[in-house]
Amino acid sequence: MPIRQTIQGRHVPVKIWTDDVDEGSLAQLANVASLPFIHHHVAAMPDVHLGIGATIGSVIATRKAIIPAAVGVDIGCGMVATRLSLTAADLDDKALRRVFDQISRDVPVGREQHPDDKVAVEAVRPFEAGLRTLLVRHPQLLKRLGRHSKWMNQMGTLGGGNHFIEICLDEANRVWVMLHSGSRGVGNAIAEYFIQLARNDMERQAIQLPDRDLAYFPEGNPHFADYVEAVHWAQEYARQNRACMLQLVLAALARHLPRFDVTTEVVNCHHNYVELEHHFGADVWVTRKGAIRARKGEPGIIPGSMGARSYIVRGKGNPESFCSSAHGAGRRMSRTAATKRFDAADLVRETEGVICRKDKSVVDEIPSAYKDIDTVMANQSDLTEVVHTLKQIICVKG
Repeated sequence: MPIRQTIQGRHVPVKIWTDDVDEGSLAQLANVASLPFIHHHVAAMPDVHLGIGATIGSVIATRKAIIPAAVGVDIGCGMVATRLSLTAADLDDKALRRVFDQISRDVPVGREQHPDDKVAVEAVRPFEAGLRTLLVRHPQLLKRLGRHSKWMNQMGTLGGGNHFIEICLDEANRVWVMLHSGSRGVGNAIAEYFIQLARNDMERQAIQLPDRDLAYFPEGNPHFADYVEAVHWAQEYARQNRACMLQLVLAALARHLPRFDVTTEVVNCHHNYVELEHHFGADVWVTRKGAIRARKGEPGIIPGSMGARSYIVRGKGNPESFCSSAHGAGRRMSRTAATKRFDAADLVRETEGVICRKDKSVVDEIPSAYKDIDTVMANQSDLTEVVHTLKQIICVKG
């Protein structure tokens, strides 16, 4: 499915891969497209929905500038998935319920973190020097870290919101492990700190913006290089966090399921991040805010909601999307709206057949609060091709 609509921003156009986009998101997209350093156009994926400053599900290429709030507060948030040698025939309901309980014990969720004696020392050690250097340059960041100062204890933890761990079956009834998380509290602290620095810079220089959350660092700004270094640190922390959690989940499975091997089908991809790439004749900073990179042949993960299908995909390298695709179903309604409209009984009905929490505390994650994942996939048939279709049988929410 090609681009569904194009709107003209004050500086560049916005190319959108869906007709299902609300007025607030259109306004945010137009705001971004009005900035003078935006390169060529803004791309909006079919899961696009309202964000802070910039829409979630947007791809923003910038020349010699980065917008920290467009990268977002969960720097490096993304997915990892791997296929096991197990099949549905190796599973039974009692074992799966034990697996759910084991994962819930072994992987801290929400604001929980590992105790000091369970810190993944080998995984966090490579990050110590980089964070120390950043704190020497920006001692005020220590205030932002606050309760996240024990960032080492957060390595291998899930977090809250829409983060999840799932055990799934593919189209051939083969078992997959898939999880969604990012850079945890330390990444959030780094993001909030630099977002505020960018706002302060704009105010000090009296630069008028269509939205204060589009404050940016131009190259040459004293904070630009530090932000690039910090965001790279957080992105790598997020990737390692997912890898650590994956090992914890595999260990939990090994305690209750028949012996298995991990196959070579492994995908680990960010969907909230910024990288320097080459597009439309220029080297530019590409911010994917709720989008994955989908270069030709590149593997990716596009999850649905906690009661819907998910997809392992291969990119088609479409230049119009800056070689990107949707990162998931995308929210149709806010968390507040979802909890007002639905209750625990609705959640039980919509997650039938899935071992998961079904209480009112996770009603905001009910499948009906999200767009239809199959419609999202149909709208981006020119961006990715489906390699595997997954359906969860266990879902551990943050």
